[in-house]
Amino acid sequence: MDIIYRPYVDPDFELLLERIHPPRVCIDNDACPDCTLVKVDSANKHGILLEMVQNLTDLDLVISKSYICSDGGWFMDVFHVTDQLGSKITDPSLILYIQQALCASRREGLKDPTPHPGRAVRPKHVSTDHTALEMSGADRPGLMSEISAALAEMGCHVFAAVAWTHKTRVASIVYVEDEATGGPITDAKRLAQIEQQLGCIVGTHGGQNGERSSVGLTAPAPSRTHTERRLHQLMFADGDFERCGSCDCGGAASRSGGEAEGYGWKSGGGGDGYRKKKCLGTHVCIESCKEKGYSVVNVRSRDRPKLLFDTVCTLTDLQYVVFHAAVSSKGSIADQEYFVRRKDGCTLVTESERKRVTQCLIAAIERRVSHGMRLDVCTRNRLGLLSDVTRLFRENGLSISRAEIGMRGEKAIGSFYVTDASGNDMVKPETIELVRKEIGGTVAVVNEPTGWPSSSSTTGRSASSSKLEDPPRFSLGSLLWAQLERLSINFGPIKS
Repeated sequence: MDIIYRPYVDPDFELLLERIHPPRVCIDNDACPDCTLVKVDSANKHGILLEMVQNLTDLDLVISKSYICSDGGWFMDVFHVTDQLGSKITDPSLILYIQQALCASRREGLKDPTPHPGRAVRPKHVSTDHTALEMSGADRPGLMSEISAALAEMGCHVFAAVAWTHKTRVASIVYVEDEATGGPITDAKRLAQIEQQLGCIVGTHGGQNGERSSVGLTAPAPSRTHTERRLHQLMFADGDFERCGSCDCGGAASRSGGEAEGYGWKSGGGGDGYRKKKCLGTHVCIESCKEKGYSVVNVRSRDRPKLLFDTVCTLTDLQYVVFHAAVSSKGSIADQEYFVRRKDGCTLVTESERKRVTQCLIAAIERRVSHGMRLDVCTRNRLGLLSDVTRLFRENGLSISRAEIGMRGEKAIGSFYVTDASGNDMVKPETIELVRKEIGGTVAVVNEPTGWPSSSSTTGRSASSSKLEDPPRFSLGSLLWAQLERLSINFGPIKS
């Protein structure tokens, strides 16, 4: 095993470095004609890249490219971003918010920027004022309806909720408040009762086959983990990644002992090894860069929103440090290349470790892929609203594959991805109309590419194209060292 020894750095010293050298954030609208460059440099610390990506994606900004360098104890990054309409970021309030949000010492008292037509208003991903209910287990039709009905009966008002399904598993985080007091639930006896009752619902079918299930309630905390990151952690703990494997399109080439016709991307390490040039599946290749002491993780997949967040989140939670990276997209395909080491300085040496990282990355990319018809709901907020909505779906034979809801004053807004009982994405129009009448407010059907959740891809282009573009002509592995000096000085993009 290759081990690189690193000096111990006291966490308090890292905070001191940030106070002495706070992150410098530059918003550049002149360098590129079609996007805004967000340039960041600061003292390096574990997880800083995830913090940057998390803050940008929470604003529904589209990241089309990114170049990352964090060697030598200093972090430097360039993000190419646009809004959801593909336009540059020109709103002064949003620019100021980005500059403050990317610096931890300036976040206290930071207010959300005023929404405008170019940026969607989404439920907050972290609620520090409400009790969080975390659940994971086996998925089944009507599960969310049963959970929300039980919460309504126990006087728990749902403030926000997010649910993902993947590989017959489900993970959900629901933020609730006491209907009687309008605040978090603090009574220990009542918390235990809620946890016990919901545990019975979630584990009704899973426990019979020895499958995992968990239900937990956490008190409000200012340091609460980002909701979507926590969902990744819940599904990882549930073991959904164990059901993931590389696309088998490269099997023929691998068995032939050479690069067969129609195959490409030969890998010297773990992962797929080969992949079809026309394949739209998710592929992960892991190689060794022994001369520099890195493991090189290459990821190719369909492009979609928050793809960068999901992969960086996974690498961070697996305790890997990204030292260099290049992320770009072409057409509907995204390529990501990461030079990583484990947090203890080791590289990915064993085949079992490479397989595990490959499975975890594939699972992280697939979890957010939404199957079904998307219904955007906006109606008056009231106690039991989520229970009523999910009950209507259940009574009309609809299953929820993904959900995200939140409250804005007296309004409840959210998105549901639904299928019929057989998993068919094409829900009957009369069913949608019936749901719309009973819920009230507005229920809009949003047409999206089947299996991919975006009206705008990570690049700001439509993801409806099924054509796989030719692979990019540059590789960070071959150009990084020649370009590093220029990258660190002026953050210029690496040319292909």
